Amino acid sequence: MKKLLITLMMCLPLTLMAQNTWEMPAQAENTDAKYMEGAVPVVDGKVTFHTTIDAPGKSATEVADIVRRYMTKMTKEPGQFEQSRIVMDDSVKHEIAGSYQEWLVFKSTALVLDRTRLFYNLIAECHDGKADLTMTRIYYLYEEERDPQMLKAEEWITDDEGLTKNKKKLSRVAGKFRRKTIDRKDYLFNKFAELLK
Repeated sequence: MKKLLITLMMCLPLTLMAQNTWEMPAQAENTDAKYMEGAVPVVDGKVTFHTTIDAPGKSATEVADIVRRYMTKMTKEPGQFEQSRIVMDDSVKHEIAGSYQEWLVFKSTALVLDRTRLFYNLIAECHDGKADLTMTRIYYLYEEERDPQMLKAEEWITDDEGLTKNKKKLSRVAGKFRRKTIDRKDYLFNKFAELLK
């Protein structure tokens, strides 16, 4: 019995080590893949995320009504500042634009709150059967309670700034802005896709 326990104790650390070594790199690669090179498009010198969402069987008016309702609701969500608002609503061209200011939280624990104020414009051009969405004019106000820094997306989250030199990993500081901005964009675009289907 004593020999069996000694044998098991000797094998246990090796088993744990082998499993850990095998799991961690694969998990890290899969987790960060969507944030790598090309994930932050720059159009005419501006970071601009764009997507077209299908809205089968819906008229431009119906699409605009759905989009307008959600964009208006966004202005009242937790984490939004009172400056968030709809800035343009053209019922003839079915175009809606919102200007948003919200908290983007990197880490929140009992001892640490690391966050930035995120500013962006969301523009919707609605058509029969689809909506073109654009998220642009993105910038951040970081550490506004201590040492405020205004950071433009073009100078902070592009491939050159948000990734390491070899483009294989997120950069240490700007990488967290890149990750959270992409996550927010994905959430919004997916939410509109869900509402318009």
